[in-house]
Amino acid sequence: MMEKGKITAFQMAVMMYPTIIATAILVIPRIDAEYSGKDAWIAPIWAAPVGVYLVYILYWLNRLYPNESLIQYSERIIGKIAGKLLGLIYIFAYFINDGIILREYGEFVTGAFLQHTPVIIVMGSMILVCAYAIHGGLKTLAFCAQIFVPIVIVLILLIMFLVIPDLDPHHLIPMFENGITPSLMAAIPTHTWFSEFVDVSFLLPFVVNRKDSFRLGMLSVLAVMISMVVSNLVALLLLGDLTSEVSYPIMLVARYISLADFLTHLESVAMAIWVLAMFIKICVVYYVLVLMVSQWLKLPDYHPIVLPLAFALLPFSLWIAPNLHTLAVMLSTSYVFFYIFIQVFIPTVIFAAAFIRARFQKQNKPGGSAVPRASSEEG
Repeated sequence: MMEKGKITAFQMAVMMYPTIIATAILVIPRIDAEYSGKDAWIAPIWAAPVGVYLVYILYWLNRLYPNESLIQYSERIIGKIAGKLLGLIYIFAYFINDGIILREYGEFVTGAFLQHTPVIIVMGSMILVCAYAIHGGLKTLAFCAQIFVPIVIVLILLIMFLVIPDLDPHHLIPMFENGITPSLMAAIPTHTWFSEFVDVSFLLPFVVNRKDSFRLGMLSVLAVMISMVVSNLVALLLLGDLTSEVSYPIMLVARYISLADFLTHLESVAMAIWVLAMFIKICVVYYVLVLMVSQWLKLPDYHPIVLPLAFALLPFSLWIAPNLHTLAVMLSTSYVFFYIFIQVFIPTVIFAAAFIRARFQKQNKPGGSAVPRASSEEG
């Protein structure tokens, strides 16, 4: 096994939280409000079952193939050629995904704070720091998440608490004025963030207490859903109809805070939250890409390809969209179906094929386990 480090199920769940919420907390309030107006707060509740579903099927597949990721066991399930082709599709898809995430980071930092800094400098510094962290292995990423995520949560709660006196419940009235259809429509782009729970397939083989991973994975989905609902609610209660017109509603919320003319303009705190969360998000998705490529090529070690992939991602992130507006439109339209196809539909097909094979093997082996294992190892 090319990754020597081991993590706990709790560390996996902690890593997944910023992997989803880092970009969601910035743009989800605007996207959901654009589709469903005052009912934007409920869209994450409709979308959360996608995360629950992915955690379930990937946990089930991990029981069949405990030491393999989606890239590896797909060759066993659908055949070597089809599995290799599927792996190549995933590599290209995650390369695109990494480029999008890196570009989002660069555009936000340069647009909100470092207007005179070239975006390639901002993105390049982050990807190099992430490459250094990935060289330390999965255990290093897990420890970073354990340190940073509590800080992120405390700072988010601080911002939400300070803005409570200015929240106006009338901004949510009337609720469901046009039925539940608008909120269901808003849930479609929100699904793309919950579909990122597919990354657990690449973390589960390195979890030592795998029996707890399903329960803690579900808690991670719940934490993400609650965070999205709260951020949508705060944005709506403070900004009202303006939520759908602001690129980053939560940043405007932080800028709005004023406590006795002493504690004001907390956008720097919001920025600190976001950079910490984005560091974990980029590290995890970048690590998954590195793992995919090394597993697809059957390399004995992934470390030699970490830096080459970083240097390939940097120019690609500039090429992927001409500007932030185009990128935002792509993320809420065409890329929605791209993510759902790659991160939900394909794992579903793999799961269905594995389930049929498992049932077939059970019928042909009376007294055998309902869930056959590729290996007797659990951790």
